[in-house]
Amino acid sequence: MPETAGRVADAFAGLVREHEERWLSPLAVRSYETRGREHREEECRVRTPFQRDRDRIVHSKAFRRLRHKTQVFVDPEGDHFRTRLTHTLETAGIARGVARALRLNEDLVEAIGLGHDLGHPPFGHAGEHALDELLRSRGGAGFRHNEHSLRVVERLERDGRGLNLTWEVRDGILKHTGDVEPETLEGKIVRIVDRVAYINHDIDDAIRAGVLRVDDLPPEEIAILGDSGSRRIDTLVHDLVETSADTGDILQSDEVGEAMLSLRSFMFARVYHEQDHSHVRATVQRIFDDLVEKKGYTLEDATDYLAGMTDRFALAYEV
Repeated sequence: MPETAGRVADAFAGLVREHEERWLSPLAVRSYETRGREHREEECRVRTPFQRDRDRIVHSKAFRRLRHKTQVFVDPEGDHFRTRLTHTLETAGIARGVARALRLNEDLVEAIGLGHDLGHPPFGHAGEHALDELLRSRGGAGFRHNEHSLRVVERLERDGRGLNLTWEVRDGILKHTGDVEPETLEGKIVRIVDRVAYINHDIDDAIRAGVLRVDDLPPEEIAILGDSGSRRIDTLVHDLVETSADTGDILQSDEVGEAMLSLRSFMFARVYHEQDHSHVRATVQRIFDDLVEKKGYTLEDATDYLAGMTDRFALAYEV
């Protein structure tokens, strides 16, 4: 191994600490005050722990597979529909901007944002629902992509060794959806921004696909949030930043938050639940039956294998 000591490396951690004390909010997580990793290891001399987590996620196989996983529309015709990867990048980018405005830890926010959907199965919302129903029908606990994202980074990547991420990143990944909120403000940012991103880009994709027209969007919510995706995101981000700065927590104002949730309900009713997903359910069922009944996989192993598939791999799977 080459010698890692040097003028820059020797000073790096100290300079980061000094910068964070001058710049970050007292509520922010400090980069060198993490609760640690599951397995102790020597730290990098020129990257903070959260920067290392970000890099490990981006270099993971699960991250690369996101480019071939559906966001909403399965196998769409056209080059401009979102994938699970583009959703992830949009979420991480918006979340980082919110963190900077609030003087919170941008590297932590970015790492959580990049890792939050690593465990999402193929075929988007429909694939997750199909896999959840299938597991429950076989006596399992069901499937939730946030829990599987944590399993990916803790147990499945690197041939079972996991990525050994910091506690704060793992907490944010697990709790980006569900009943329990993250314990850091940085994690709470990703939790809200995830919805900000997917609601607005899913509207854009639904209009592009001809599933929605602009005139179909609920007028009251559009009047509050804006008549284009960029304006809605701008409204939601500014509201989140200003409300959070005033409260010391990560919160939306009542008016804007309720308008966003109402728009989300509209999307579930008009887009997510209205598509014909019979082929998705049939594909998931066919693969799962083959893995468990013919190949002898356990429910856990079959879930790990199926959830890791890209859309095109699953569609091409031969029984």
